[in-house]
Amino acid sequence: MKLIVDTDARTLTVENDRGSRVSPLYCNESFEALSQQWVSLGWNQKYPYTFSWLGRPIIQLPEDIIRIQEVIYRIKPDVIVETGVAHGGSLVLYASLCKAMGHGRVLGIDVEIRPHNRKAIEAHELSGWIDLIEGNSVAPQTLAQVQSQVKSDDVVLVVLDSCHSYAHVLAELESYAPLVTPDSYIVATDGVMQWVHDCPRGNPGWKVDNPCSAVKEFVASHPEFVIETPVWPFNESPLTANVTHWPLAWLRRQRR
Repeated sequence: MKLIVDTDARTLTVENDRGSRVSPLYCNESFEALSQQWVSLGWNQKYPYTFSWLGRPIIQLPEDIIRIQEVIYRIKPDVIVETGVAHGGSLVLYASLCKAMGHGRVLGIDVEIRPHNRKAIEAHELSGWIDLIEGNSVAPQTLAQVQSQVKSDDVVLVVLDSCHSYAHVLAELESYAPLVTPDSYIVATDGVMQWVHDCPRGNPGWKVDNPCSAVKEFVASHPEFVIETPVWPFNESPLTANVTHWPLAWLRRQRR
């Protein structure tokens, strides 16, 4: 695909195998096309690796951080479960929201919580809102530990951010979806892999081996879940689509 930006004529030309299309530069279609390229370029240049939340690195696109806080504030979950800990920035983000709302707690799960990260998370001012579980996220013993910390009447939101292979994400969806309460979500992050498979830092296999493939297969056999990007609570723009690393990520559990 070729994008031609003409700032003098105020047009964007998109050329691909279906032909050529010229759009006004200042329109939704152009914004979405250029944003898609910006997302891929930013991913390749490790743009998300430049942010922290209250002192802990948070390897997320800022747009996704804002969107998930909107959902957490609306749902006000009793428990936020996240697979994948890394530096702990996302856990601290969720904990800061729990503290601000006066409600909720966070469970962080990782196959290996590196000692320096554990030490930093446990020393953080918000550690009282965070519990850490070390183990393979889909191992029976790990799931048992998670289940033991979730009460039957808890409102639960789950974020999957560990290994992003198709097989592992599908296994996590099957394992953690039962914890999700009606009108809450299980969020399969980083489907951006399908878009960046041909970037210099990418992998050709990611075109199919990615979280989006797992999501599609999961919802095909689980009608209680629908792929549904949360509605923006505030929007005075003509835009409707997220700029995101999380395409097809949001699976809402429907009420029966």
